[in-house]
Amino acid sequence: MRKSLSLVLLLVSPVLALAADFSVHVSDPSGSVVAGATVSVYQLKNNALVASSATSPTGEARFHSLASGDYRVQVLAVGFAESLTEKTVSGDSSEDIVLKIAARPETVVVTATATPLPADQTGAPVETVDSADLTNRQPVEAADAIRYLPGAIVNVAGRRGGLGSLFVRGGDSRYNKVIVDGVPVDEAGGTFDFGVVPVIGADRIEFVRGPESVLYGSDALTSVVQMFSATGTTRTPELTLGSDGGTFSTAHGYATLAGATGRFDYNLFGEQFNTQGQGVNDDYSNSAEGANLGARLAANSALRLRLRHSNARSGVQSFFNFNGQQLIPPDSDERARQNNFLADISLKLDAPKQWKHSISGYEYHHVRENLDTFMDPGRANAFGNFDFPFSSYFNFNRAGLAYNGEYDPRLWAKTNFGYEFEDENGFIGDLTALPLTHGLRRNHAVYGEQVFTFSRFSFIAGGRFIHNESFGNRGVPRAALTLLALRGNDVFSGTRLRLAYGEGIKEPSFDESFGIGSFFIIANPDLRPEQSRTLEGAIVQNLFGDRYSISAGYYNNLFRNQIEFTSNPMTFIGQFVNLNRSLAHGAEFEFHGRPTTRISVEASYVYTSSQVLQSPVASDPLLEAGAPLLRRPKHAGSASINYTAARWGANLSGVGIGRRTDSDFLGLATPAINHAAGYVRADASGWYRLQRHVTAYIAIENLLNKRYEEAAGFPALKANFRAGLRFRFGGE
Repeated sequence: MRKSLSLVLLLVSPVLALAADFSVHVSDPSGSVVAGATVSVYQLKNNALVASSATSPTGEARFHSLASGDYRVQVLAVGFAESLTEKTVSGDSSEDIVLKIAARPETVVVTATATPLPADQTGAPVETVDSADLTNRQPVEAADAIRYLPGAIVNVAGRRGGLGSLFVRGGDSRYNKVIVDGVPVDEAGGTFDFGVVPVIGADRIEFVRGPESVLYGSDALTSVVQMFSATGTTRTPELTLGSDGGTFSTAHGYATLAGATGRFDYNLFGEQFNTQGQGVNDDYSNSAEGANLGARLAANSALRLRLRHSNARSGVQSFFNFNGQQLIPPDSDERARQNNFLADISLKLDAPKQWKHSISGYEYHHVRENLDTFMDPGRANAFGNFDFPFSSYFNFNRAGLAYNGEYDPRLWAKTNFGYEFEDENGFIGDLTALPLTHGLRRNHAVYGEQVFTFSRFSFIAGGRFIHNESFGNRGVPRAALTLLALRGNDVFSGTRLRLAYGEGIKEPSFDESFGIGSFFIIANPDLRPEQSRTLEGAIVQNLFGDRYSISAGYYNNLFRNQIEFTSNPMTFIGQFVNLNRSLAHGAEFEFHGRPTTRISVEASYVYTSSQVLQSPVASDPLLEAGAPLLRRPKHAGSASINYTAARWGANLSGVGIGRRTDSDFLGLATPAINHAAGYVRADASGWYRLQRHVTAYIAIENLLNKRYEEAAGFPALKANFRAGLRFRFGGE
């Protein structure tokens, strides 16, 4: 027996000697740990994947029983440059990797390909608002967080709490897919209000221009906006308390508690914002709370639960003042209310080798009401007073189940695939004219996408098949190619070309598909989805060791099967039908620079030419064929500079929006209102750490005190500021 055991040990001892435990510790340039980074170990000789893991809340990834040999270690972390390190493993060993803060083209993102990838390899223009940007700018709502991003045309109807729309590449404001913590939060048909979305607890926002319906399905025709909550990382719990106040009786208070212990991490947050606004019926309040809770079940699996709730109320002045001239009194009693709740629970599993899996279940509940209780005197046109009482109501729920898989056999090849099921359920109508209309859709989708990334080029191709209970079956493709045409030198450090083709799809909204009986709008079960076709190309030139980047691109969007309302003038009964087509094309220019690790500089200019191609039942000359699309400026630009250091940080940003077609559709002025004037808005903000636990900050909006309107007839706030103190206890 003893001889047999000795023989076994003699045979296996060489194998045991060849196996080792290998750990990787990931940090940023300041020494802070980077949690959630993807660490992949590939064989050096053939780039075959050996093992992959995400870093823990302590910034560590461990690999057990790794055979001795030569490896290439890849680290991908959102907001940083890709790290590739060659490592010889022989016996238990470890590696400390400090990630480089990337210039924008190098930044690792996840939205464009549903997996971590450097932005310059995704084949799509991607912008990010990271945690440093959010700290410097102190935005109140999502509209303020994204308005300075290249290509983002933010349009708020009024002041704080006003309806916030996003127009991208000439597309409609309903052509954007919006995702918060893994949950699609736009209404069925793409409607979304950026003006009342708190950013408390957010770690970053990613903004992708172009059609992304292959990955995200309906509504992703011209862009995807995705917001991610921060995770806790410090062993000692970190408590943050803060408050600020300012002009127009503004008061804002918030608190967060975050940390990590053992297998668990947590981030709890909440805030309350109130302001009286500028003028009659211009008050706004919003409360928000949420949580991001994670648990590592094993070295290769993790469970995460994310929750968010917000409750917003705002006065609605409606159209009343155009270019500084008050045409009618503001509405004194119209109110807008929203109540939103989302929840997402996801399980991630890295197994077997070369495979990753993610299963998630989510729910989104959205209640929206606009209420006007009485008729304001003076709000009239040639046909009389139009300020009729109403109580518009929409109660919408989306529940879904999603699976995403990733097969990663080589450093240069990734395959993404998945399945999604959504149950969309809602009631829409007017509470003063019951009954409400009920809509129900149960939708299925499967998709696949192949990513190849070599030293000089990346190629992405994918498709999605959709079954929607309203319009049936549809398929959408996308393909993108990037080529490093010239590697360059220390000055011209790389010239990259980008080409892409894609299609997008948008399901009808509930009122379009199911009608509103109390308003004589009948259902149309035969509505087709609105669709887009996009061609785009760009050239990107990196400079001075990739610290600077300039790019120029062209895009061409064709929108078809656009939905329009038609009615019988005798019976006043109508329905929505697919009638319209339109075109938008233009050029995009961007500059990104990071002169030092503390300073980043961004600038952009976008030219957009849009035209209605077909509109047979247009009710206004501004909507007829040949007219430019409403609220899409031909010229738009932005610039910003950020400084972030250990003791203080600051931001200076400006946006310029050109003249654009718009209307009151009420006939309140002669000549008729047919445009909104161009404007320039500048903001400044900053913070200073008074001592270890106390930070003072200030945010100034409309710094130049310009009079402007993002939507015609809805004056924006004049110069205003908020200032406050933030207290931080614990942490590391």
